[in-house]
Amino acid sequence: MKRIIAILVLTLGIAFQANAQDVKTVALEQTKGEFTQKALTLKEGTYIFEISNKGVGHDVGFVLAPKGKVEAKDHIKNAYVTSLVKNNGKSTSKKVTLKKGEYVYFCPLNPTPQYSLKVE
Repeated sequence: MKRIIAILVLTLGIAFQANAQDVKTVALEQTKGEFTQKALTLKEGTYIFEISNKGVGHDVGFVLAPKGKVEAKDHIKNAYVTSLVKNNGKSTSKKVTLKKGEYVYFCPLNPTPQYSLKVE
């Protein structure tokens, strides 16, 4: 019985570790009126967006939306940062699963242009 429990615990540990490795972090930095990364190309998969505020002087956010659909109703809500990004701080999104296609990212609080994110 102890052996079965040990094997189960080991199997679950490996499964959790493999699942955690499937989530990649995309670090993006905002300065006054812009993101320093002007375009991104990613593979299909699950991502967490980490947004840095580098001296903007006020809180910033992050919006990810399908290209051509930038109204609030079309935003990918899980891509919103979990809390506003304070000046010289960082914040992250929840997990976001991206399928092949074209997206845009921007910050309406900074405000920034819309930048291209392509998923292959």
